[in-house]
Amino acid sequence: MSRDVLVQTGSARRGGVKHCGWCGRRLEQGTTIGRRRQYCGQSCRQRAYERRSALQRTGLPEDAVVLSNGEIATLLDKLFQLRCAAEDVATAAEDGAGADELRRMAGELARTARDLERLR
Repeated sequence: MSRDVLVQTGSARRGGVKHCGWCGRRLEQGTTIGRRRQYCGQSCRQRAYERRSALQRTGLPEDAVVLSNGEIATLLDKLFQLRCAAEDVATAAEDGAGADELRRMAGELARTARDLERLR
């Protein structure tokens, strides 16, 4: 997904939470008059503009995602952590873990998934 596109969840399209099109931070709810905010601040708006300009010079499609080797390694590490957390929950459930333990592990799984979502 392109960083300069307004990121919306299903609820955002219905007036729920909206996120910055560059950094992904939650946007504060503004007035209902005028254009909807796409960026949390001028610096994010500028970074998105710079990215769009750079893409036009390279000839890459606007929705292209370019990652460095370090970013790919970070993504793979976070995906591995997410898979391990999910496998831990499944193993605990098969071994008859109690509801409190499963609830705690599910919370860790959700936190790991949220961290992965913040990769921007």
